[in-house]
Formats: sequence, structure tokens, C-alpha cells
Amino acid sequence: MNTPTKILLDERDMPTRWYNIVPDLPAPPPPPLHPATHQPAVADDFAALFPRALIEQEMSTARFIDIPGAVLDVYRLWRPSPLFRAHRLEKLLDTPARIYYKYEGVSPAGSHKPNTAVPQVWYNAQEGVRRLTTETGAGQWGSSLAFACAQFGLECEIWQVAASYRAKPYRRTMMELWGGKVYSSPSDRTAFGCELLAGNPDHPGSLGIAISEAVMEAAADPQARYTLGSVLNHVLLHQTIIGEEALLQLAKVGETPDVLVACTGGGSNFGGLAFPFLREKLAGRIHTVIRAVEPAACPSLTKGEYRYDFGDTAGVTPLMKMHTLGHRFIPEPIHAGGLRYHGMAPLVSHVYALGLVEALAIGQSECFARAVQFARSEGIVPAPEPTHAIAAAVREALACRESGESKVILTALCGHGHLDLAAYEKYLRGEMVDLDLPAATIAEAMRAVPVIE
Repeated sequence: MNTPTKILLDERDMPTRWYNIVPDLPAPPPPPLHPATHQPAVADDFAALFPRALIEQEMSTARFIDIPGAVLDVYRLWRPSPLFRAHRLEKLLDTPARIYYKYEGVSPAGSHKPNTAVPQVWYNAQEGVRRLTTETGAGQWGSSLAFACAQFGLECEIWQVAASYRAKPYRRTMMELWGGKVYSSPSDRTAFGCELLAGNPDHPGSLGIAISEAVMEAAADPQARYTLGSVLNHVLLHQTIIGEEALLQLAKVGETPDVLVACTGGGSNFGGLAFPFLREKLAGRIHTVIRAVEPAACPSLTKGEYRYDFGDTAGVTPLMKMHTLGHRFIPEPIHAGGLRYHGMAPLVSHVYALGLVEALAIGQSECFARAVQFARSEGIVPAPEPTHAIAAAVREALACRESGESKVILTALCGHGHLDLAAYEKYLRGEMVDLDLPAATIAEAMRAVPVIE
């Protein structure tokens, strides 16, 4: 098939609605629980952290939600994002497979995260909030929120996981350039952070710890609210513009994916690409195999337990039914900092538990090896996070070479790696090692997870 390398949508064809998968699922997802009573959480339980509009989206059963005009105006700085046919990678692999990737690195922050940062900031601004707090791992989310806050004039404070704070100084510079204030987490700004630093001054931090600090800071200030870059329903909702665009782009060239793979940490990138395709699959219009790909060092789907757990380390958030390694689990400081989270989005966990999607864990050495092949053939340096999806796509393409089957493979390149070159330098020097998570480590972390009858 003579498919063009770049498949574009006209700005006028950009989707104007987000897709909510909840009403199309064969069973409703389990509700979040109040952390103290263990009863289903109600809207008022979230009021100290989120604006009313986002709480409504979090609990919505509407299939589609209109994107506000002011959000669309900012989206148009980079959306619709391109869909590429990876002709050169296919040639390198000598595969009959046809590989497509949706490229989100064209956003101002260089990743998919502004897709939710922009609406979250706008909804907060509409309700008079002037200060937002958040956490970030590798920095894609923190920089995206700082960018969005600059668009709407809000203050932005970011707790960055210490391992990434030290390893990725230019991400911090980017956040500060857009006006954000960045703190290494654990920090000396919260009692919880001080307690952790007292026990280990060189604590590597975790997303769970950074969430705790950002939540505590927001809850203590009536003028502040908290924002989250992944995991929650409304975040995955905003990201579905990726999959909705990809459906339109593939339709332009008459293609339907046989296999969809996407990297998965908290779940926003995976849900954003996969959920619109899962809708089509549930309706019987396509038969795509949908596969989440996570790091072997932080395998919440493939090795975690599906049960209620806190979203943060200190245990101040509502309990969510999700695949978890335990809220006190501290991941190893692998280079895919955005995938170092102890739990998986409740919606992603739910569709996995229902058997609607598959999951796979891959070590970072294989991921970087495939990323180098991708960069040398397609020209784009991937962020460490989507290297997992690239590795899974290459596995599928090589299987097609062996079988002679010409499958269509779709993946999401959710960001570029221009600020992650230290990780590539380590790989090229032969200094990168794989980190598998021992069962004993998981068992120890799971001991602190509450038992919900």
C-alpha cells in the first residue's frame, strides 16, 4: 500500500468533543472510596482539591463532553497532531507490517500532557482559582502545567520526584521559564517531606510522595487547588483527543489497526490513544488487539494486585480500585521517569480486569535499543517513556517478518527525548542495566495496603 509518510488533519477537522468510555463498558468501574470511612466518595469529598467542573467530569456517565472554545484555541497551537507511517523503520526491520505512530511531541511542552493541562487550568481559572499545585516525574507533566498556567495567568507550584529533579535539570529550567516554581520531592516544605528527608537525606522520591506533598499544600490553602497529570478519569477523558484524531487519520488512508500498543505508567497516554479504539471494538466495528506496555521495574498491571489503594504515599487521597504495587512502593530510578508510579489508572485497571486489553512489561535496555533504531530510521528521538511502546511495536513487526503476515500496528509516540539525552548517553556507553522487580519487594510494599471488605 502506497501510504503517505505523514497523515494530517485540517484544523477544521479537529475533534471538538472528548470521549468518556464509562457508559460503553460491559460493567461499571468500582467507585473511589473515602479514605476514612471507606464509603463511596461523593462530589464534596473532592471539593478541596478540584473545581466543580472537573469533579463532574470525573464522575460523568455522558459518552461525549464538549471541549470549551478557549481550550480549543490553545489546542490549535499544535493540534491536530500528525500521524506518521514508519516506512523507514519498516524497511530497517524488513517486515511486511505497516507501522503507524501518532506523534504528540509537537506540543509546546514536547509531550501529550498539555492535552489535559490546558483544560484543567482553564476550568480552575473559570472558578476563580489562582494557584495550582502538582507533582511531576520526568517533568513532562510539570512543564505542561506550567505552560498552561502561563496561558491563563495562574500560579504554578510543582513537586518533582528527586531522582528526576537531579537527573533532568533542563526540565526544571523549562518549568521555571513558563513561571512555575519547582521543588525536589521529598522537600522541606511539608512535614511529610521533612520526615522522609530526616530518614534519608538522599531520598530518590516517588510520584506517590510528590502527590502527597502537592495535595497537602493545596488542601491547606483555600485559594489553591491540586492538579494531576494522569490516573484520574477526567485526565484520561481529555487525552482521548489523541485516539479520536488517529481514527480520522487512519480512515483517510483506509487502514484499521490489527494491534495497538502504547506505553503505560499512570494510564493517560494509553487511555488517550486506546479508549476511542476500544469503543469501536466493543461496538464490533474493529477487532484490534489493544496492549498496554509498562516498564519491567514498575509493572503495576502485570505484577500488581487489583485492589483498593491510596493514590499517594502518605495515604491522604481517596482509595481507588486499581492495579497497584502498594502506595509505599518506591520504584527504582529508571530513565522512564514518567512511568514510575505505584498504581495504574482505575479505568485502565478496570478494562484490563475485564479482559478487554492486554499488558506487557519490557526492560529498559531493549526499549533503548529499539529507540536508537527508531531515531536512526525515523529521525525522531523518543522520550524514554514511549520507547516501551516502540519496543512492543518492533516485537510485533518482527513476528510479522517471521510469519509473513502484514499487520497494521498503531502506537503513540507521546513525546520527544530532547531533554533526556543523558539517558541515551548512558545507553550508548553500555552503562544501562535492567531492573526487574522481585516478588519479595512487592509483597513488602503490599503489606501497607488497606484491606477493604
